[in-house]
Amino acid sequence: MQNFTPTNKERRFKAYVSTIGTTQLHLRNPYIIAWWSAAFPGFGHLLLSKYLRGYALFMWEILINNMSNLNLAMMYSFTGKIDLAKDVLEPRWMLLYIPVYLFSIWDSYRTAVDMNKVYMLAERENAEFNTYAIGAAEINYLDKRRPLMAVLWSLLTPGLGQLYIHRVITAVFTMIFMIVFVYFSNILLAIHYLFLGNISYATQQLDPQWLLFIPSHVGFSMYDSYVNTVENNKLFECEQRKFLRKKYQQHKVKLSGFSDEVT
Repeated sequence: MQNFTPTNKERRFKAYVSTIGTTQLHLRNPYIIAWWSAAFPGFGHLLLSKYLRGYALFMWEILINNMSNLNLAMMYSFTGKIDLAKDVLEPRWMLLYIPVYLFSIWDSYRTAVDMNKVYMLAERENAEFNTYAIGAAEINYLDKRRPLMAVLWSLLTPGLGQLYIHRVITAVFTMIFMIVFVYFSNILLAIHYLFLGNISYATQQLDPQWLLFIPSHVGFSMYDSYVNTVENNKLFECEQRKFLRKKYQQHKVKLSGFSDEVT
């Protein structure tokens, strides 16, 4: 196992590699982060690797959304049934939803701006960070992987793309709630009847309150796996350049066919 103990000799690190994942700083578009928080509270913070805050907001969204029947009201609104949308909304829970929803958007935007500044300082400091971690349960190391493969696996089953790039906690969390959403929405049952040609019965099986969680969940999994694969590849290349410069650039090398030594 690589010996690496963070100390206060370096103020900021760009990345940290552990057995359960790679956490790193990189530049992000604050508007994109805020948009994901608007799509589903918690997603913006998860993209920033603010996991505890992101999971808390994610769980809050599921609880309050279901208690207020928000997704069901949205479905009725999309189909022009405004009166039904008003009837199904529970105002005691709905009014509780608004302030935390706005906080999620504002806080993710603010945090993204701050973390961009921290990244630029860490990039300038260029401190050492660990690149390899091995433990009793897992091994993790910096390596290059294909972003499109991460997207493809995330499309087939959200969470698999995160497993592909070794974001274990996010992968497990994403897969568990994908199972929850699929089960309670009855989408697989509806697909079964759709294949049998019974379209009307397939439609009746769907529960829109749970079904409307799925598009955001799948989209987030694809985007998160793609962005982190790209950034992990950049981190790997950056570490490789730094290693080669430190170990070999100072040495003179004599190339055959040339009379002078080059560095």
